[in-house]
Amino acid sequence: MPTEILVIIIVVVIVLAVAFSWLGVRKLAQKHTRSAVADSPHKIHLAKQQVVFIYNPTKSGAEAAKTLITRSVSKADWPAPIFMETSVEDPGYSMAAAALEAKADVVIVGGGDGAVRAVGQVLRHTEVPLAIIPLGTGNLLARNLKLDITDIAGCVQTALFGHQRHIDAGLMEIEDGVTGSTSKHSFMVIAGLGMDADVMNDTRSKLKEHVGWLAYSEAGLRHLAGPRKKVSIALDDEPTQQRKVRSVLFANCGLLPGGIDFVPGALIDDGVLDVVVISPRSAFGWMAMAGKVVFQHKNHLPVIDFYRSKKLIIRTVMPVETQIDGDPTGPATCVKVSVENKAVLVRVASPDALL
Repeated sequence: MPTEILVIIIVVVIVLAVAFSWLGVRKLAQKHTRSAVADSPHKIHLAKQQVVFIYNPTKSGAEAAKTLITRSVSKADWPAPIFMETSVEDPGYSMAAAALEAKADVVIVGGGDGAVRAVGQVLRHTEVPLAIIPLGTGNLLARNLKLDITDIAGCVQTALFGHQRHIDAGLMEIEDGVTGSTSKHSFMVIAGLGMDADVMNDTRSKLKEHVGWLAYSEAGLRHLAGPRKKVSIALDDEPTQQRKVRSVLFANCGLLPGGIDFVPGALIDDGVLDVVVISPRSAFGWMAMAGKVVFQHKNHLPVIDFYRSKKLIIRTVMPVETQIDGDPTGPATCVKVSVENKAVLVRVASPDALL
């Protein structure tokens, strides 16, 4: 790609990102009927709660959250909270299982989307509520649940004394026909295959520590140029489509960092996934797609298509990288995705706090 064109793309992306961040924040300040408040939260009816706090000890704010939880639980005269640390090897699966064995009334996660996803996967269908203290880079589920990711004390109060509601969980089964490997994962926010997974794989960890979610933008710019991949897509029971794509995303909810409303109207509890097929093949295609997302105009563009589906199957000839909630999950030649309606009970702020 010529240097001049690359510079133009970078400038356009930066300008659109800034504009969209402002527009998104402005829009969210005026509209409160998004995915996070589609279903009315209900009050907690427990006199005492056994609190379990599963947290990433490397995250800034983890110790402050522990202190706040300890003080609040003591003042409420509840049983002493149980603290469990995640690790590089286990982001929360075994800790969540241990929390269930300890008869937890609420499991609070202090970490990023990886820890939230791991704990949420274990808590599916248990009716034990998941609460979030957002300490990660993207904090996507927290954003979609309208939690203030800058207010640890407020999130602790919501986790202990807030309301609760059910949300959907996505399921993704991955098969690599080359190696024969298979795996199955739950996701809370967005999973996908193609360029988005390449970006997650290639995002520089040191840069994430310094600039947060903007590090994904840097990696994205490096992956703008590249070939489209041939895939077959079967949505629900409809005929299979043959497509050339850069990415296919499966969204449980649509709000991204910077106020980006990537999937307008996406509902987190409707029992349906919003499927986004992205297929630009030139700089102009990327710019057109960015303009559509930023200004949310209704005109159809061939470079981005939106579908709604309860289940889908994607097949490729050669393995394509996959990701769930920002975590790489390896290459696949077959991906099966489905949704579990209202599978996870989560703690949220009271409806009055959203007004």
